[in-house]
Amino acid sequence: MTTPFAPRFLRVLALLATGLALLAGLVSAPAPARGQLPSSAEAARDDYLLGPGDAIRIQVFQNPDLTVEARVSEAGVISFPLLGALRIGGLSPTNVEKLIAQRLRDGKYLQNPQVTVNVTTFRSQQVSVLGNVTRPGRYPLETTGMRLSEVLSLAGGVAPTGADDVVLVTTRNGKPLRLEIDLVDMFASGDLTKDPQMQAGDVVYVNRAPQYYIYGQVTRPGMYGVDRGLTLAQAIAKGGGLTLRGTDRGVRVHRRYGNKQIQILEPKLDDPIRPDDLIFVRESVF
Repeated sequence: MTTPFAPRFLRVLALLATGLALLAGLVSAPAPARGQLPSSAEAARDDYLLGPGDAIRIQVFQNPDLTVEARVSEAGVISFPLLGALRIGGLSPTNVEKLIAQRLRDGKYLQNPQVTVNVTTFRSQQVSVLGNVTRPGRYPLETTGMRLSEVLSLAGGVAPTGADDVVLVTTRNGKPLRLEIDLVDMFASGDLTKDPQMQAGDVVYVNRAPQYYIYGQVTRPGMYGVDRGLTLAQAIAKGGGLTLRGTDRGVRVHRRYGNKQIQILEPKLDDPIRPDDLIFVRESVF
């Protein structure tokens, strides 16, 4: 006579056998070599190419006497124990690891050296960020393919006084090039072709945001930024609005067209304001 116990017992035995097989596979699987990185991390380390001024730390597993902290010379050379001068300029940290390991094997100093190279200071691949950013200065390109948006992020982003347009002075194909990038359009479109890749020596300049001036019968006369699509009515509102004696009738705008003389206009309240416009709000005659 069969009972429900028998099938349940057989299922338990099958589960135990599966678990033991999995455990055996984990035990028999080869462990990763000490100091070996996952492929994605290793690919990221291959991005940066060492150059003059970069500082690196070299370690050889179980050989503390071979631990070296060195700075790459102007000739792209460092000095390493047993091997002497090594030219590593233009190589990635991963390639330097392979180079040192190969030289140690060829010289019969070590049979299977495990070499690790870490960059402690990035100096050879730098760009300059100037103008209206939070922290202007020189910033390292820690990986190849860094884009303009990433470099601006390192500089703390565009300052409140900064414009939406950024100027990039660079060299492409051996020729000097000046590019103007509209940041708002770049982020709105999500088109990476509008977010150029940076290279060593590039200069980024963030202009001051365009301004307009307002005076007369407004609460806070002065200078204000020209936002995109700013109308005359909005410009007056940014100036605190009309005083009790002010009127929005007959508002005059002094505007210069190129290098021509200034023209005096009487725009409508929904007409756009341009950079450097001078707005005069008149006093009500009533």
